[in-house]
Amino acid sequence: MINISDLRVLCYFEEGRLGGPQIYILRLAKKLVNQIYIELLVPVKDSKELCQQCEEQELKYTISRISRISKQWRVAIVYLLNFIPEIISSLIFIRNNQYDIVYVCGGSWQYKGVIAGKLAGKKVLWHLNDTYVPLIFRKVFSLFSSLADGYIYASDRTKIYYRPCIKLGKPEIVIPSPVDTEMFDPSYHYDGDEELLDRWFGKTVLGTICNVNPIKGLETFILAASVLNQQCDNLVFVVVGPVFTSQQNYFEQLQSLCVELRVDNIEFVGTRSDVRPLLARFNIYVCSSQSESSPIAVWEAMSMGKAIVSTDVGDVPLYVNHKMNGFIVDVGDAKKMSNYISELIRDDSLQLKFGNASREIAVSELDSSICAERHIEAFTLISHQIE
Repeated sequence: MINISDLRVLCYFEEGRLGGPQIYILRLAKKLVNQIYIELLVPVKDSKELCQQCEEQELKYTISRISRISKQWRVAIVYLLNFIPEIISSLIFIRNNQYDIVYVCGGSWQYKGVIAGKLAGKKVLWHLNDTYVPLIFRKVFSLFSSLADGYIYASDRTKIYYRPCIKLGKPEIVIPSPVDTEMFDPSYHYDGDEELLDRWFGKTVLGTICNVNPIKGLETFILAASVLNQQCDNLVFVVVGPVFTSQQNYFEQLQSLCVELRVDNIEFVGTRSDVRPLLARFNIYVCSSQSESSPIAVWEAMSMGKAIVSTDVGDVPLYVNHKMNGFIVDVGDAKKMSNYISELIRDDSLQLKFGNASREIAVSELDSSICAERHIEAFTLISHQIE
């Protein structure tokens, strides 16, 4: 039986762009680096920011030629042509480095790490972190899901979503996305983005942090802004996050909607390596998503002591308790969202009460140390099956 301190874990990514799954693993690896050997395998393409984060946190990583799937036909063709060669190269890499567990990170569409890990004779953990994928990906996942030796779900709703597609009897554990509550601490003063912060002086800032794509339901955010502008003065609506080339058309649609509704006080400020200065300035955090599992951005806002108004997605209602540290609305319900935001704008004491409660929940239930402990349990369970 392998001692847990001797375990060698490879975190396998097919997507190099820095997003929720990548941040999840970075925080996990940071907590586990002194307990087990953990390394990230990341694609060449679009992984500059991810690699930079690894270097800054002194985490082990290796760059590999791993292509990602996409709805763009050119990218999809490259993915299909490279599918078998990349599995073979990954198989060789896994064997040569004698990993014990291949932890496939990033979702149900990341098949190559699962196949390579099993062909290499290693135990495979599959991390599932969403509550919706297109039907074709769900069908393919059903074909490969039995190859995994265990599953880690980011939320109860993710577990419910994928349960019909997997073989029962294998280890399963629900571990919410982690937040570093020491890093995201409302008592600190965070420097940065002074120009933006000066421009927002004296205004009520309603913000969200997300990649700009249809799943994030930003139309609902804009519709709510249109209603709120008729009720309140000195508001600014902020979207922090990148607009990838593949989402340029969607971004232009959002801009057209702003023009149509005469919402001229919404700012798309792009990506930030450190969101804390902006998050600290938000008066209220808004999540308008159509689908989520365990959204790190919401947990970060809670850790920063923010009142939350969110759609009913993923496991958000488990940690954003309605009328205790925020408000929950149905997906797409811009009217109810604007009503709850208006209630918070008009009641500073309620904002403070909700924010304090959010901070307590983040520390007690969502901190990175809790995530790390649960992963040690999962790795131990799987390692016991290796011998």
